[in-house]
Amino acid sequence: FQDQAMMKTMSGGNCNLNVPAKNSYRMVVLGASRVGKSSIVSRFLNGRFEDQYTPTIEDFHRKVYNIRGDMYQLDILDTSGNHPFPAMRRLSILTGDVFILVFSLDNRESFDEVKRLQKQILEVKSCLKNKTKESADLPMVICGNKSDHSEIFRKVRTDEGENLVSSDENCAYFEVSAKKNTNVDEMFYVLFSMAKLPHEMSPSLHRKISIQYGDTFQQKSFRMRRFKDMDAYGMISPFARRPSVNSDLKYIKSKVLREGQSREREKCTIQ
Repeated sequence: FQDQAMMKTMSGGNCNLNVPAKNSYRMVVLGASRVGKSSIVSRFLNGRFEDQYTPTIEDFHRKVYNIRGDMYQLDILDTSGNHPFPAMRRLSILTGDVFILVFSLDNRESFDEVKRLQKQILEVKSCLKNKTKESADLPMVICGNKSDHSEIFRKVRTDEGENLVSSDENCAYFEVSAKKNTNVDEMFYVLFSMAKLPHEMSPSLHRKISIQYGDTFQQKSFRMRRFKDMDAYGMISPFARRPSVNSDLKYIKSKVLREGQSREREKCTIQ
């Protein structure tokens, strides 16, 4: 975010947490329907796997961290596999900081969709980068889910997935199983490393705590008596709501129309 002095506020119950905008990030999860996007998000947030499939329209989650006394915020956008609104998908890409593209190893069409998504993200972000003159990297993981299925059902070879990331040091390929929790932690560790975020944001490297700890959570000296040696904590906001479309559009506009620049310059269109 441009203005590092800005603060984001997370409200939940009696808890108000201020997170510096420079430490606030959005992770966007994309892919076809029924590939396990929400299952991967559930593993990340709760360490659980749900057998029952429920189609996702768009789910928004927020996790806040206290890591060595510094506050971080990670917003997670779990998108629909049907993408009925292309403009919303494009807006999600424009506002995303890190990306997870998910396909199912037993579904060739879902792999083809990931290839299209990867191309779209690079094109959309390139447009924005040209307008803002930014040189920021684009951390992305391509994730082949359902590695627990028998090899006889496999429709995508490992080398095909690896070829998608071979020319980009900020893009990695993983074959995971959300059901068996195989390679999921490793995937997030590498994603956060590429994004230059604290490793402790990975699911297994911080202590998960309840929102009941409230305002004390953001204190630099925050420690739990049971875990005196632990210096990284994460808390899910149960009341998080997705920022409005208008807020996202204003954010993009502020990146494109910087102070002192003409408001008539060409912008990345949301269409």
